[in-house]
Amino acid sequence: MKLPIRAFQNHCESLLYLAAVILMALALVKPDVKIKHQVRNYLLIADVTQSMNVRDERLNNQAVSRLVFSQNLMNKVLESSSCGTYISLGIFASDNIGLLMNPLEVCSNYDVITDAIDHLEWRMAWKGNSRLSYGIRAADNTLSSLNVPSKLLFFSDGDEAPKLNATIQEDLTHIQHGKDMVFIGVGGSKKVPIPRYNAANEMIGYWPITENNSSRSGTSTFATALAVPAQDDQNPAVAAAEYDRYLSKLDDEYLKALATKVNGRYIKGTDGHLFYDFIQTQSVDSKLDATFSIRLFYLILALILIISTYFSTSIFKILQPSNHSGEI
Repeated sequence: MKLPIRAFQNHCESLLYLAAVILMALALVKPDVKIKHQVRNYLLIADVTQSMNVRDERLNNQAVSRLVFSQNLMNKVLESSSCGTYISLGIFASDNIGLLMNPLEVCSNYDVITDAIDHLEWRMAWKGNSRLSYGIRAADNTLSSLNVPSKLLFFSDGDEAPKLNATIQEDLTHIQHGKDMVFIGVGGSKKVPIPRYNAANEMIGYWPITENNSSRSGTSTFATALAVPAQDDQNPAVAAAEYDRYLSKLDDEYLKALATKVNGRYIKGTDGHLFYDFIQTQSVDSKLDATFSIRLFYLILALILIISTYFSTSIFKILQPSNHSGEI
């Protein structure tokens, strides 16, 4: 047994260096391993129509707009989501959905997602009116375009403009992703006037009821005021008296009815643990192929082998049996 051990001892250091070189060469090849893992996906949709500018929600004992309150809820959903959760972001206006951000992992892109949420505002709308039933159809198409199962969180006050009638209702019987939709109501239970802003984002008064009511045809000033905000009149018409102001509140009954039609869910948005816990239970889990690099593993193993060369002589002295026979 002495001869093989002695022979290996003589070449041990060279063999360790050779193995380390091989491992470093493997690390240069950028080895990757694909592993399937579970991920959560949320599509956050914010209603940015002008009724969302009504300041009838509260944060830190201060009155805030429905949109600001929605932004706070969105950011808290991010905070309560674990790493590996994917977030996409969009807005609703008129009868359509605009996708602003494809799914991003929440931890590695936290600042990017929160910055996008914080910059949501009513001037992002491309057209006036607020036809939620049509927006649901658009949201269904948006979910399909993501190519990954996602839970849609739709933040809205449920205020339709123009008001619903038999001629403008959308057929929602063939919605494919209704069970993955959660409608989140924001706003107060009392009717309050909708503030009107000019192109400089300055509040100049309140929306008159006459303009909103005349938008049933979809051609009124209310329908076009948001079309090109930069060219909006600096002094558009406003309500001349309190009785002329268009009043808005959270229409939770309408949102519940929409949720029922598409087999979705409805919940009132509240800044509390019960709300965020509910949202987390609504997540859609899916399996995705994730690529993990094992380059670091090869490099660490190579470093261990290089360090081992400094101790190889001592190790073999321990392994080699002592000569008790007195042989020379």
